[in-house]
Amino acid sequence: MNPPGRVLVRAGDGGILPGELANRDPAVFPDPDRLDLARAARHHQAFGGGPHHCVGRPLARLGLQVVLPALFRRIPALRPAEELDRIPFNYDALIDGLHALPVTW
Repeated sequence: MNPPGRVLVRAGDGGILPGELANRDPAVFPDPDRLDLARAARHHQAFGGGPHHCVGRPLARLGLQVVLPALFRRIPALRPAEELDRIPFNYDALIDGLHALPVTW
């Protein structure tokens, strides 16, 4: 019998953990519940690795390396139209993200 609030996980047992539990260790990620686009985060679990990596990883990388720089070259004054702390964040989906990102230039 396990003590309350504890579960025994044996070698070879499978499990599914919600993605929102990753990257929340304050010893690794200062203020982990605050959106900080300038955070120098390393060792994060955003796309996994090995045989279980996210198939969207190459597309996301391409967007970051090609699409965003091109967008900012074409519209250099592009910026959020709201203060970042007023932009609603979507916590009710399988993958967290913004409901919308209003911009201006």
